[in-house]
Amino acid sequence: MKDLHSSQGKEQVITAQGRQLVLPVNLFNFFLKYNTIIIFGLLIIMASSLSEVFFTDKNILNLLRQSAAIGIISMGMLLVIMTGGIDLSVGSFLALGSVLMAFFLQSYSLPVALLFTLAIGIVLGSISGYLVAYRNMASFVATLAMMTVASGLAFIVSKGSPIMIDNLAVTMFDRSYFLGIPSPVIVMFVFFFITVFILRRTVYGRLLKAIGSNESAVVLSGVKTHYYKFSVYSISGALAVVGGVLTTARTGVGSPLVGAGMELDAIAAVVIGGAALNGGRGTALNTLMGVFILALIGNIMNLMNVPAYPQQVIKGAIIVFAVLFQAVQQKRRI
Repeated sequence: MKDLHSSQGKEQVITAQGRQLVLPVNLFNFFLKYNTIIIFGLLIIMASSLSEVFFTDKNILNLLRQSAAIGIISMGMLLVIMTGGIDLSVGSFLALGSVLMAFFLQSYSLPVALLFTLAIGIVLGSISGYLVAYRNMASFVATLAMMTVASGLAFIVSKGSPIMIDNLAVTMFDRSYFLGIPSPVIVMFVFFFITVFILRRTVYGRLLKAIGSNESAVVLSGVKTHYYKFSVYSISGALAVVGGVLTTARTGVGSPLVGAGMELDAIAAVVIGGAALNGGRGTALNTLMGVFILALIGNIMNLMNVPAYPQQVIKGAIIVFAVLFQAVQQKRRI
């Protein structure tokens, strides 16, 4: 004799001869919860079936290297989006970081050049943060203005032409390995684990989520949210120029054009990872998975000789799908 009870949350409980059996959530709910990981796995299966070259060491290492810069930028973008904002300037900041690193290396040592580049990235990111946090300017407008400023500075410093790098330490960094992993990828994972620690283990990270979820409630509890909103743009600016430094190491030149469209890739990675554009929800792990998903899609299309312009159309469609998927998840939570 079995009595079927109603669903409790997302699980169904069946009582059979005095024992309770908990059935797993249905397939659709399972996909909603783990969609990023499932999509990533399906893409790997697709890539390996479409091309024999995919699982070669050379292709995998190139895929990881190409993901390093956008992976670092996406960590900063995640922090901004967690507070309900958005940073459109990261692509231009990356280009500026690339140019500044090459420019400073002409006159200074590597540590000094890196320090100056980071400082300028933090200053420019802080300007965005000041406009958003203390002047109540929409993040879209503030970072759009800084995007234009940073792009203009990159062209001014470089005089419109790429700056060649003759520093062996910089150019060899991209080709160096640590425990068999490319050094730029190590740097990306360092920033990834720092972001994980911030969001999971610190009061700062929990407040970022709270601000994105309900800023008014946080303010009423006595927390000054201005500092937190200001800080995420400073961090985003710093990480964007770090991405520019890694790009310079990979290409061997400082170019004012390298960051074109990077802001869209970073936003797409965060959204594909399940972060809410209105703030309050998102994880570093899913964001990193979003970075790898975008990299896999690009890699698959490159292996299949798909031209660059159709790739942009596909990326745009993916962003739309990810946002619609978020809307479905939100409705089911309600």
